[in-house]
Amino acid sequence: MAETLTPDSGRPPQPLHSTAADTPREVNAVPEPLRTYLISKSRNPVDLLNAATLLFGGSIATSPLDGLCSGDHELRGVAAHDFAVGYFASPLDVRVASAEGRRSYFVNIGVSGAISAARGSLRATLDKSTAGVVNPGDSQELRPVHARGTRFLGLRIDAALIDQEFSALTGHPPLSPIRFDFALDLATSTGRAVRLLVRSLLEQLDSGDPLFQRPDVQRSQLRSIVTALLLAQPHSHTAELRDGPPPGHPRAVRAALAFIEANLTEHISLGDIARAAHCSPRTISSAFRNRLGVSPLSYVRNLRLDRIREDILASTDPVGTIAYRWGVSHLGRFASAYRDRFAELPSDTAARR
Repeated sequence: MAETLTPDSGRPPQPLHSTAADTPREVNAVPEPLRTYLISKSRNPVDLLNAATLLFGGSIATSPLDGLCSGDHELRGVAAHDFAVGYFASPLDVRVASAEGRRSYFVNIGVSGAISAARGSLRATLDKSTAGVVNPGDSQELRPVHARGTRFLGLRIDAALIDQEFSALTGHPPLSPIRFDFALDLATSTGRAVRLLVRSLLEQLDSGDPLFQRPDVQRSQLRSIVTALLLAQPHSHTAELRDGPPPGHPRAVRAALAFIEANLTEHISLGDIARAAHCSPRTISSAFRNRLGVSPLSYVRNLRLDRIREDILASTDPVGTIAYRWGVSHLGRFASAYRDRFAELPSDTAARR
């Protein structure tokens, strides 16, 4: 994570840290998180809606469900290129729709009070013991059960981050989009792990310790949250995770993967991969499909696109320069493949760095 939205959106982005002192910890609630990251505090609910769109990088479109209501509306939050977390305090009933072209997951966790939530035909009451998970493309409706005292955390997680951690757990990328069930039970052991990891991230953000300013430490925390979510919440690919990590790959597959990793910036053909694995193209293709769920060249393409995306977000180099650096020879086909994998063009990714 490189940059964040700041408490005052008119100031330049600042690193993910604050200088506030620690607050007492509670067992079942997050005590006043993100205290120094105020984005909006107003009696005008439109300010809250605009601030939420800003925090989540344009990945949502918000609208009131039953008209605008009076009251105090507050949002604190921090954002980076693949993640954002907001603390919402508002009596407003709101509809949140996914913006076209942005693939993001959302997790809502109650801090105090309760929210009657819906994702399509699915409904749940979100509080300290139940969170809600929303998939890319889904819309959600949030209605505070009691207007006063309702507080909740909203997390945005880039779909690429979910896919990367799924790949780390299984050894291959998901063959279709991961879709989570709606209600997440935070009272189970795995559900509590999700809550504790989120709380740990918030404590990092509220801490003045320089250690927590390190991007590698922050990235590790985010990866832990995503891994816990994949293991805790049922989803469309849960069966692939049920028996834990897969056994080691056969020698031919390991040799092929090592060759691909070492030569990813060069042109790689199926014959090259087969020769590195000391077997026929048909044999290595069958082994890849059986073990990784994709063909060898699809694996090369996906890995190359993932590396290009990482470089786009981490540097200021032109997209074309980065693509050529990773062995891309045709920018038009590259842009189409990138959009298919990440639901946005490379230029859209570059605009967020």
